[in-house]
Amino acid sequence: MATYPVRYSMLMKRYKGVIKAVDSLGRATKAAGPLNRKMAELIQLAAAAAVRSEGSVHSHARRAIEAGAKPDEVRHAIVLLASTIGFPTVSAALSWVDDVVERKAK
Repeated sequence: MATYPVRYSMLMKRYKGVIKAVDSLGRATKAAGPLNRKMAELIQLAAAAAVRSEGSVHSHARRAIEAGAKPDEVRHAIVLLASTIGFPTVSAALSWVDDVVERKAK
């Protein structure tokens, strides 16, 4: 069974039906088109960085790596956003990606 961050685990307990619906929506959107899991996670990672969601960046970076993305590919997905979301946001997102990569290396 997966280990979730404490806050997410609390939300899972408190809002079981909502979390189940969100998870179902995520599965349905991934199944709706031709993109493979790795590409889908990289796209969701970029969106998470754009909205400055540290938890989502952690989650999608981890999932992208589990789907076969190399750490450099994950970082590149973030760096590509520099002209769109700005370097300070990219820098923050890269630090969140490094949290995941460093945790994985241990």
